[in-house]
Amino acid sequence: MCPTSETDEVGEVGGVGEVDHGPYDGLDSTDPAHWAFGTGFADPLAGIDPHLPEGLDRPAHAALCLLLGDDALVLSHRLSEWCSRAPDLEDDVALSNIALDLLGQARLLLARAAVVDPAVVPALPEGSPVPAEDALAFFRDAPAYLSSRTAALVNGDFGHTVLRLFLWSTVRLAVLQRLVGHPDPVLAAVAAKGVKELTYHRDWSGRWVLTLAHGTRESRRRTAAAFDVLVAGWVELLGRHPDVSQEVEAVLDQLLDAAELERPAVDAGLVDDLPDLIAELQSVARAHPMGQW
Repeated sequence: MCPTSETDEVGEVGGVGEVDHGPYDGLDSTDPAHWAFGTGFADPLAGIDPHLPEGLDRPAHAALCLLLGDDALVLSHRLSEWCSRAPDLEDDVALSNIALDLLGQARLLLARAAVVDPAVVPALPEGSPVPAEDALAFFRDAPAYLSSRTAALVNGDFGHTVLRLFLWSTVRLAVLQRLVGHPDPVLAAVAAKGVKELTYHRDWSGRWVLTLAHGTRESRRRTAAAFDVLVAGWVELLGRHPDVSQEVEAVLDQLLDAAELERPAVDAGLVDDLPDLIAELQSVARAHPMGQW
């Protein structure tokens, strides 16, 4: 194709350096908010004072941010594995958007942990351009992660995925609701945004659990089988957040009543699938610690 008078070279318009990529112009943006904040693209920290209030224990507060951020990052990775594999396009998009919501939460929380206590950030080669949040995500070994085993479990079938998401988001929603009033204004703002997202995640997954429980004989069998595995995950999640156990137990009972399902007994522990997940998650970044993306 010959260049036109408006484009002296392919895609070049106007003054020197102005390149028209058409619908892909947004990819040139240097604004990290373009990717960072899940399905809500407004910066949740806009106008928020980032200074940590006096009286908060920095190592303990950084550990809280890592615990919440790591769990969101790990489950986001598992949900992203469903991309292009869900039962229909609408739910494929829903799972991808939920994964993106959780990735946005993880970015903000890992970045906050690094600001609160820089000692948690792993050392990288001198001159590495990797930001602190990426260093925490991609350059810590699995034992340093504070995520739950429940979030890291290898995906089962669709029934397993929606039931795990319901259990996990029910607990996390209750936790974030309590953090909306936290004295750290950054954590409070992340929690406020997360409450809106998790309310949708819990309701979407809960509706699917009901649909499958009341669907065919096979879908009901698979839902019950998923609960046999995930009931140990429920116990783990309550152990990580015992202050919300009474509230979330009531939510689970409500779902079980509606689904006409019995709560199974815990007869096995959870396998640890985190090391393999972390190895895959970090493979590219570890191979190129001086890379800039």
